[in-house]
Amino acid sequence: MLFRLNVTLILAVLLLPGVKVSMVNLNNNGYDGIVIAINPSVPENEKLIQNIKEMVNEASTYLFHATKRRVYFRNVSILIPLTWKSKPEYLMPKQESYDQADVIVADPYLKYGEDPYTLQYGQCGEKGQYIHFTPNFLLTNNLLIYGPRGRVFVHEWAHLWWGIFDEYNVDQPFYISRRNTIEATRCSTHITGSNVIFEECKEGSCITRPCRRDSQTGLYEAKCRFIPEKSQTAKESIMFMQNLDSVIEFCTEETHNKEAPNLQNKMCNRRSTWDVIMDSHDFNNTSPMTGTNPPPFPTFSLLKTKQRVVCLVLDKSGSMSTEDRLSRMNRAAELYLIQIIEKGSFVGMVTFESFAKIQNNLTKITDDNDHQKITANLPQIASGGTSICSGLKAGFQAITQSEHSTSGSEIILLTDGEDNTISSCSEEVKQSGAIIHTIALGPSAAEELETLSNMTGGYRFYANKDINGLNDAFSRISSRSGTISQQAIQLESKALMITGGKWINGTVPVDSTIGNDTFFVITWTIQKPEILLQDPKGKKYKTSDFKEDKLNIHSARLQIPGIAETGTWTYSLLNNHANSQLLTVTVTSRARSPTTLPVIITAHMSQNTALYPNPMIVYARVSQGFLPVLGINVTATIETEDGQQVTLELWDNGAGADTVKNDGIYSRYFTDYHGNGRYSLKVHAQARKNMARLSLRRLQNKALYTPGYIENGKILLNPPRPELKDEVAEAEVEDFSRLTSGESFTVSGVPPGGHAHEFPPGKITDLIAKFKGEHIQLSWTAPGSSLDKGKADCYVIKISNFSLELQEDFDSASLVNTSNLIPKEAGKTEFFEFKPESFKIENGTEILIAIQAIHEANLTSEISNIAHVTKFIPQLESCVPALGIKISAISLPVWGLAVILSIF
Repeated sequence: MLFRLNVTLILAVLLLPGVKVSMVNLNNNGYDGIVIAINPSVPENEKLIQNIKEMVNEASTYLFHATKRRVYFRNVSILIPLTWKSKPEYLMPKQESYDQADVIVADPYLKYGEDPYTLQYGQCGEKGQYIHFTPNFLLTNNLLIYGPRGRVFVHEWAHLWWGIFDEYNVDQPFYISRRNTIEATRCSTHITGSNVIFEECKEGSCITRPCRRDSQTGLYEAKCRFIPEKSQTAKESIMFMQNLDSVIEFCTEETHNKEAPNLQNKMCNRRSTWDVIMDSHDFNNTSPMTGTNPPPFPTFSLLKTKQRVVCLVLDKSGSMSTEDRLSRMNRAAELYLIQIIEKGSFVGMVTFESFAKIQNNLTKITDDNDHQKITANLPQIASGGTSICSGLKAGFQAITQSEHSTSGSEIILLTDGEDNTISSCSEEVKQSGAIIHTIALGPSAAEELETLSNMTGGYRFYANKDINGLNDAFSRISSRSGTISQQAIQLESKALMITGGKWINGTVPVDSTIGNDTFFVITWTIQKPEILLQDPKGKKYKTSDFKEDKLNIHSARLQIPGIAETGTWTYSLLNNHANSQLLTVTVTSRARSPTTLPVIITAHMSQNTALYPNPMIVYARVSQGFLPVLGINVTATIETEDGQQVTLELWDNGAGADTVKNDGIYSRYFTDYHGNGRYSLKVHAQARKNMARLSLRRLQNKALYTPGYIENGKILLNPPRPELKDEVAEAEVEDFSRLTSGESFTVSGVPPGGHAHEFPPGKITDLIAKFKGEHIQLSWTAPGSSLDKGKADCYVIKISNFSLELQEDFDSASLVNTSNLIPKEAGKTEFFEFKPESFKIENGTEILIAIQAIHEANLTSEISNIAHVTKFIPQLESCVPALGIKISAISLPVWGLAVILSIF
């Protein structure tokens, strides 16, 4: 069975698309447009709003001083969910929505997750997805654990907005420095404390002892903890322990700890956090404020989500008669109206050519009759020119004539035509407050479409040769309110060319988290096929069970009665026609119940635009609630403007384009550019043969939980939190299938007549080293010949006693003989063992290792992460004094607690 959560605490299932269009902008040192959204499952609580305001007020002042008087928070919107009562002070939102918010307030993933964190999986300096605070964090006193909430917000804002990373490491809390001392992984090293083991805790006190060295690693034994002094003089760093009173700055080049094995050093090539921040677009265009006065407190707007309002604005110009475009549009619009749009939504429809016509004012969708009122008016004839502004204005009119506001409403604009007059209505679009989702059909669709989406925070899609492209685009445009219990989930979208008189078979898994409102849709190009569908218990559905539409658009649909059976569904299609024809299979479903957490997938590219030959990264996030799903097959299909398709297997291995291993974010470089123009993205995730699992571990990029402090020579403990034991850190996930579209992106600068460009091998980022006797064993993930594709020709391994030599003068370091090391295919694990002949190995000898991968003489990777290895010969007495102050066994007050849980 798929892992289930008791959703008494988590009623909402969160669909958080990867593509984010933040409304934040920086003007005259102040950030405007920040959106903090409360999930619909969170109970109404005035105190929550008040505490959010207090947190942001405090954060604004802290941020202003931390950035040396450069930036502060000026205007913030708090988005109230539809589930809360209306109040006179609540305004109507415009483009603000839950799934595009900068900060979300939602219940945690499991009971282990009160830590504030930022979903962040881009490269160094790239913005994150969102900050997640739990209601409990905002409503209870966490001062001793995380410090003031305003400081925590600044810690997370730095993740989100400037793309910097944490300076601690829960998996490697200690390392051996170049001075051959064991140091806590931190920044800066000026933060003092002690390293202790909690031996026994009972009757309100604990006994500690200094940590001992592990005879295998030379580091401290497991469960050794760094406990900071409460009173510090160090001013940095906010990305390590913002909770310390003295910490008011980010680490600079002068104070940054380049040796620490943390994510900041890994992702940013050992650059300091302040260095990365100063390179951001914000700070390139901002000078410190003059004077001595602090900035004003932020202004808050309270906005309340409204019922969903959508108007379809569909092109019926003459060019839509080519390539079956009108029928394809009608099939996709019908699928959207019947299978995708959520019950209770208001939907209208406009068609346009040289002029526009309102086909339907807003209709509330409650049953099938409501769908039919709209689908009956889908256009049957294509003619005339293309006036996109006419369509948009008629769309606004259809909304207002139904006594709804355009503010916060959505328009789905589909067109295949050119129109150079779009700019004439851009101001009206801006003033409307509506969200414009655009679908460009074919290579001639107006280039300005993306401007409309970007301006209003809407999605943008591109469809061309892929016959299912329009269906997939429409399927992606679901509610952005923060709950998916009523949102459609796409399980399958497949196109099959079938020879005349032949059968073809296929399967679709329906897992136990979905099954409500399940549809199977079959389309054809010439003649309706014979259809056989069988559920997991053997019940069969035949062609006569599939309802054919009345619009002559070659489509038949079956809605499974009640809840679809869990398991593998099998379909068989017979092409009755003598000639080959293209058949498609589309399957959608919804959550089994409002309290069920289904697996979802979201996908996007690292950028909206690419300039050849710069590579892009494909990202796909697979999750159940907030929990990452691991061990599955994730494949991206990218279609170029001329109809060519590139398929990429995405990886979650922590190497190459992937930031963190096993975080449910599957990534890969994309470099196969085939001409200029729009490209589309589709991602398919499949769990097969019971290989998938759900990770219950804490996420990266979060505020560090502090178990206690040293004050006046004693350790004062903070309240413990529940810890997840290793044996229950993962749960099995049953087989499933999910499919989603990412937004389109544009490529420019590809030379005519060719697109070949060789990239160097990717940088190795996960090099690990350890001593085995007199030899050093290395392991790493193989890069490709071109970033993460193919395989390199050879490796160059260098060793040194000095990290700067490897970083700044790699060629001068000692060379390791790798003549017998043959590179593997990208993504495979490499193992290599050697004896450092040029070094005298004795107790305490430290060796640093780095690698370059080479493909041809002029294609060399960046230098890898630097692996440290220290020869440690255990002594009879291996008790090592703690850092900072020395603590022998002492009695410690524990605030009435009888247990101590581990910090990591």
